Formats: sequence, structure tokens, C-alpha cells
Amino acid sequence: MTAPDWTALPDLASRAVGGGVVWANDELFAERENLIRRAEPEFRPFTFGHKGQVYDGWETRRRREPGDDAAVVRLGLPGVVRGIVVDTAFFTGNHPPAATVEATSATGYPAPDELTGWEVLVPRSPLGGDRKHHFTVTSSRRFTHVRLTIHPDGGVARLRVHGSPVPDPDLLVPGAVDLAALENGAAIAGCSNRFYGSPANLIAPGQASVMGEGWETARRRDDGNDWVEVDLAGEGVVALAELDTTHFKGNAPGSASVRGRVGDDWVDLVPRTRLQPDTRHRFPVTAAVPVTRVRLDIHPDGGMARLRLWGALTARGLDGVRRRYRDSGPDQTKGA
Repeated sequence: MTAPDWTALPDLASRAVGGGVVWANDELFAERENLIRRAEPEFRPFTFGHKGQVYDGWETRRRREPGDDAAVVRLGLPGVVRGIVVDTAFFTGNHPPAATVEATSATGYPAPDELTGWEVLVPRSPLGGDRKHHFTVTSSRRFTHVRLTIHPDGGVARLRVHGSPVPDPDLLVPGAVDLAALENGAAIAGCSNRFYGSPANLIAPGQASVMGEGWETARRRDDGNDWVEVDLAGEGVVALAELDTTHFKGNAPGSASVRGRVGDDWVDLVPRTRLQPDTRHRFPVTAAVPVTRVRLDIHPDGGMARLRLWGALTARGLDGVRRRYRDSGPDQTKGA
């Protein structure tokens, strides 16, 4: 089965972008935090702890009374959810027969028991063992938390919440912002190759801890070069570009350039410049023009950990950020 297109969107719940499992009513056999690990689930047979076989997932005890088990996840990147994956990898005789997924939107930093206004994203649906279940979501609201309920008990390896981040404009400093940051609303518009790593890694929060958390292309055997285009969080003027090749040593690009789109034209922000392996390169940008999209060209191929474009949103860019936030529905639940 081919995965839906929305699985290429960022996982808003992943620990890699700051997600957290803030509550679960039970986790006797396997910890709730495993639900949002970035890595794919693993299984090591005959690996027993004090409570039985060790599973890479969340697993509750067998219920002996009516009811269901549940876990609440705070999204690392609040946004509009396009699809959800409930993965029961390696759970066979101990997977839940069914699951429901709900979501809510909260301001501030509420405790789990203060969350209200839950909306059903995935109605109660049957689950099979040891497989990925894909559920398309049609809601256009911005959410900050999701709740996975399993009926009645059992184990789930991973919960993926794919979607588009929508930042709170009140938490942005328009005059000093990373215009290419995923958490600020930037998105990958296209790329030439993603053989070893997703281009979305380039604009992910934080620093890459290993080479696998960056973008890396296959080795080219022609005269061309690889590239990636990024739609910025909003129209803005770039003042500083950071091209980070950290962890890429024998496979860093030999050189790179950055251009910005102005209408139908492209202007140089960083002219083609030699790069060093395993280095954070920072380049002042003197082209003080508002741009909406940038194109990073690497020559001829290779890998890069992060792309940062620091600058200022224009009035039109800030208005676009506010409009996306407003159109996805204002937060209603007040935190403590």
C-alpha cells in the first residue's frame, strides 16, 4: 500500500520537534514516551525486563474492568493536522482492537487535566496488529494537543501527527525571525533529490545531533547539481544566512548559493561560495529585498544539516502569518 501524500508533511508530534506525551492513564508494560520517538520502531526478541518482553512503544496492562486507556500528546509544532498514523509495529496478540484520536487547541501551558474542547479527528476505528494505519483528517483548525484512546487496552508503537505548522503571531518578533523555520510556518516547496534524508530536516527546530537528521542527496554522476526550494514563513528581508554542514564530513557540498524570489525573478542572497565540511557557515546578506521563496543550490551534491535565514517580516508577510492563524481558528482554551 502506498502511503498518502500527507505523510511527507512534518510530524507535528515528534519528540524531534519538541513534542511530549504529557499524560497516560497506564504504561505498565512500555513507556508512553515511545509513542513519539523519531526513529522507526524496533524489536529485539527475548529481551525481557521485570515486567515482560521489552517493547518499543506504549503498552498498557490487560484491563479487568470496563473502560479504555488513553494518552495525551502536546504537539511540538501546533498546526493544522492533515493525517494521522497509528502504528502497531510488532504488537500482534497485544494490539488494541480499535482506537480514537481527538484534538484540542489551548493557549498558555495548561496541565493535562485542564484541557477541554476535544474534537474527534479519527472516529473509533479498527486496528490490526503489526501494521501502520493511515487516517486522513479534514479539519482545518489549528491544534496544540492530541489524545489517543485505545479500546480497551494494548500496545501502540508510534503515533504520527502529520500536518502544517501554524505559529502564534504573538510569539514572533517580526524584526528578528528565522524566515525559513518550520516552526514559524516555512515549508519545503520542492527539491531535486531526497535519497538519504528529507529536505524538511533542513528547516527543523534545533541543531542536528547526527548526520541522519539533515538533508542528503545521492551521489550525482552527471554535470548537474542538487537544490531545494523553501516557501518562507512570510514575505521578508533576509539579513543573515546560515548554511550548516555539521556532521557532514566526506559528503558535504563543495559549494552552495542561495537565491530569493521576487515576483517572477530571482535575486542572489548568497552567491556561490565554497563550503567546508562539518561547519556552521554564516553569511551576511546585503540584498535588502523582500522575498517569499528561496532556493538553495548545492554543488554538485551532498548533505547539509540546517538552513537558517534570519531577517525581518515585511508588513505584508506579518499580515500573512496572522491570516493563517486566524483562518485556522483562534485558540479557545485558556491555560493556567
